[in-house]
Amino acid sequence: MGESGMGLLEAHRAMAGKIAVVIGGCAGHIGRGVTLGLAHEGVRVIACDNDREGIAAIVPEVEALGGTISAHCADVADEASLDAFWDAVAAETGRVDILVNVAGLVERNLFADTTRALHARDIRMNYDYIVQSCHRALPLLRASGEGAAIVNFTTIEAHRGAATFAVYAGAKAATTNFTRALAVELGADMIRVNCLASDTTLARASNAALAAEDFARLAELGEDALNKSIEFYVPQKRPPSVGEVIDGLLFLVSDLSRTVTGQTLHVDGGTSASWGFLDWPEGDGFMPAPLGGTLKKLQG
Repeated sequence: MGESGMGLLEAHRAMAGKIAVVIGGCAGHIGRGVTLGLAHEGVRVIACDNDREGIAAIVPEVEALGGTISAHCADVADEASLDAFWDAVAAETGRVDILVNVAGLVERNLFADTTRALHARDIRMNYDYIVQSCHRALPLLRASGEGAAIVNFTTIEAHRGAATFAVYAGAKAATTNFTRALAVELGADMIRVNCLASDTTLARASNAALAAEDFARLAELGEDALNKSIEFYVPQKRPPSVGEVIDGLLFLVSDLSRTVTGQTLHVDGGTSASWGFLDWPEGDGFMPAPLGGTLKKLQG
């Protein structure tokens, strides 16, 4: 550790008393995990979500950790609703130290089968609201006076040609480059702006990234079929847990990363490193496409 380096325990202690805004932080495995992870570190959380049951449930969970939370109902798909939430944040506190934009939406479709309404929805939910949120947060982040951190959740799909996720992938790519540009603009303010890309997690295994027919075909192969497919795809042979994703987030918002900005942290077990090299069965090993062993089995 260098002369001015910071130890892990010191960095985590320094988070206590900070104020974080979490957009999409009351429901879903990742959003809820972000809020609980920050609360565990002594961070005061102001969160919003459109899931009223999740909002009601997260408050006692945070309080059981000894934390403080203000939970609001807001729909990021609606500009006025998100503005109303930020109005409430500004009325509640004079500063924000951490902003996490975790809300998002993904649905698998061939582009030819989509509509303009779906395009607008995907852009709003995966890019546009993040721009609005960062813009509204900026005066409060600057008011922190000691620097601040923004983390925008993105995806590996922002970095590759993700067929059947075309508009989603494009929106996430926009978020990723917006994050880089904003990091440069806000560098002198010591406001760090980074992305976190979690790719496949166990939490995503049951969401709309897969269609009902995809799950039906997997179910025909047995309960362990999805896990087996992940073994081909993820070099570490398992996806990161929600807790491991949150560990990455805590690094990005803590002083351990105080000179890390404009970057994307891939918490993905190595999938972004492999770039399509799958570990095929039947002795084929790592290749972009199956070889003789796998093809022989497929052809029966």
